[in-house]
Amino acid sequence: MASCTACETTGNVNVCMGQIAMAKGPASLSAVLGSCLGVTLHHSRTKWGILAHVVLPKATGEALLPGKFADIAIPHMLELLKERGAPPSSLVAKIVGGACMFGAGGPIQIGENNIRIAKQILADTGVRIAAEDLRGNSGRRISFDCGTGLITVETIGKTPRTL
Repeated sequence: MASCTACETTGNVNVCMGQIAMAKGPASLSAVLGSCLGVTLHHSRTKWGILAHVVLPKATGEALLPGKFADIAIPHMLELLKERGAPPSSLVAKIVGGACMFGAGGPIQIGENNIRIAKQILADTGVRIAAEDLRGNSGRRISFDCGTGLITVETIGKTPRTL
């Protein structure tokens, strides 16, 4: 899966930086996030779920990994789900991550920029954001259950929560 940018899978799969993975419930998708953003889309009737491990907000030039950039990843995810009978109007998004890993107020605010662009694109495409766990200064581990659409978020020093 290391070189895969958009895969259909079964079982439990870790989604690495810049990757997009798609699965049908009861499979689950997981990622470890810092300033990166985990963007999930879920279709409750078909049980399709998709997770992009977004690294940067916008692509500059040719993007070899569509999951790496929010402005390319989200439209790509929508297209993959549409091909499986899940139009954008029937999807629910959840977004997690975007931590400030390089010092608050510093010149590198990748997490905040990832959040801003992802929210803008989701709004522009009419996809409702049902839940979010954003910002802070700690990394997170997420597990996205494609069958239920629920995400378990584990943050160091905090009680796990379900979105």
